[in-house]
Amino acid sequence: MADGYRSVFAPGLFDGRLMIVTGGGSGIGRCIAHELASLGAHVAITGRRIERLETVRTEIEDVGGAVSCHAFDIRDEAAVVAAIAEIIAAHGPIFGLVNNAGGQYPSPAEELSVKGWDAVIRNNLTGGFIVSREAYKQSMAEHGGSIVNIIADIWGGMPTMAHSGAARAGMLNLTETTACEWARSGVRVNAVAPGWVASSGFDTYDDAMKAELRRLRDEIPLGRYGNESEVSAAVTFLLTPGAAFISGSCIRVDGAVPNHRHTWTNVPTDRSIAFDGFPLATLPECLR
Repeated sequence: MADGYRSVFAPGLFDGRLMIVTGGGSGIGRCIAHELASLGAHVAITGRRIERLETVRTEIEDVGGAVSCHAFDIRDEAAVVAAIAEIIAAHGPIFGLVNNAGGQYPSPAEELSVKGWDAVIRNNLTGGFIVSREAYKQSMAEHGGSIVNIIADIWGGMPTMAHSGAARAGMLNLTETTACEWARSGVRVNAVAPGWVASSGFDTYDDAMKAELRRLRDEIPLGRYGNESEVSAAVTFLLTPGAAFISGSCIRVDGAVPNHRHTWTNVPTDRSIAFDGFPLATLPECLR
């Protein structure tokens, strides 16, 4: 059997609980799915490409975890309604939902087409809304639960990614709004905002952006990129009973980058020790 996930949380913490992770076929979503499964949850991973989902299912089952795959596009309302119903019918009430699916591409605002703008807004905001609404209406309104929305380092704007920044800011506001509206049902809604986290997504960018990613490492006060496990740990905490009075909040996982002002020159350091609980994680090629 392959090495299992090395979570900091107690074994069996989520035994028998159903967790849904959108965008679970790669990157941060894949890591979160592994951690939740390692803690006893049945994890329903979703995405548009069944091949990627099946690969992750094999990985999780190889270490004794419980997982199911559900291929659909979160932007397709009818598909989401049907998929959530199918997941609940097969596995019971939803204990936790992680809205992780999303994507974007770099572009100056003046060069963005309306088509490109709409595609990113639907991927990073509308899709998360549809999945959240259906998880609430079909399960959490009656049974309670917890939702964690993955957003991004949006503080102070997102130059070269105006479409994604606008969508992620909208997702933060949606988090705060639904935390209030759905509290009556015992539902908590929070967000996690990853900053510069080294994941497979780095390798999807063009050569110019990859070069920029290598340069930006020196702009991080902690002196390094974050990793997928460090984001997953924040997500997992928000799903635990220990976070029972946390709702409408956002945890930044960003190495203090938003606090780095032009009046401050970073001091090189190697004293920040990364937490890496995911044995299958690999460093993106552009950082090797």
